[in-house]
This record gives sequence, C-alpha cells and structure tokens, in this order.
Amino acid sequence: MVSQLRPTSFKVLSLTTISSPHHEKRLPKVYRILERMGLETAAFEQLTTEYMQNQFNPATPDVDGVRYFSYGALASPSLFSPFRASHRIIKRAEGDNDGLVSVRSASHGVYKGTLLGPSHLDIINWTNRLKWIFRRLIGQENKCG
Repeated sequence: MVSQLRPTSFKVLSLTTISSPHHEKRLPKVYRILERMGLETAAFEQLTTEYMQNQFNPATPDVDGVRYFSYGALASPSLFSPFRASHRIIKRAEGDNDGLVSVRSASHGVYKGTLLGPSHLDIINWTNRLKWIFRRLIGQENKCG
C-alpha cells in the first residue's frame, strides 16, 4: 500500500512487519509438504525468494521518508503442529523460525526483535479461527465479539 497506492489523505510514517518472509529460501520445499497434507498453497507460492527478488520487491520499493521495522518469531512446534515438518526444514536451512518464516528472512529495515513462542498460525490468527471452526462443528457458539 505504501509504495503502490501512495495515500494522499494521510502521510505514512512507518511500516512494521511481523514474521513476514522478506528473504525466504526454502519455502518451495515446504509448499510441497503442505500440498501433500491437502492444504492449498497457491497464495504462499508468491513468497519464494525468486518471486520476492524478481517481482515483488522491484514493484514495491521502499518509500523515502517511511521508516521500516520488522519482527521475527521463534516457536517450537508441538507433536501435532501442522508446521512440524516445515519448522525442521527451515531450521536446518536458515535457523530459528516460527514454523514457516525464518527469523533471518523476517528481517527488513530496523529489526526490533524476535517474538518467543508464537507459531506462524498464531501470528496470522489462524489458531483462533481453527478453534472457532471446531467449536461450530461441535455445536458451541463463539462468544467473542
């Protein structure tokens, strides 16, 4: 939004990303694993190093006058985590990660720190969505507003 829409009714002072893959190198292998598990990965395929370097980054350059900050995340997946395999692959290749994005890849602009504990599902709030779906399936209402 900052570089493409160039808002005119307000001035963007900063952009902070949280566990966003700015430089991920091993995601294609992770996608194949997720696809075998029956999960749709089409949207994630745009987050490969090749796509980010050759298409996304050139089309969305940093904007002068905007400060860029980032955070990464470090999680240890449980036995039944959907990111158990991807966490292992990324850890071997790039080090600490949240199950989908390495801490190194999450760094862009001024790196502010690493969140300890949340998985990528937690960060994008899928954990709560999955709980709500499960509750609906067993007939419980979501009482959150």
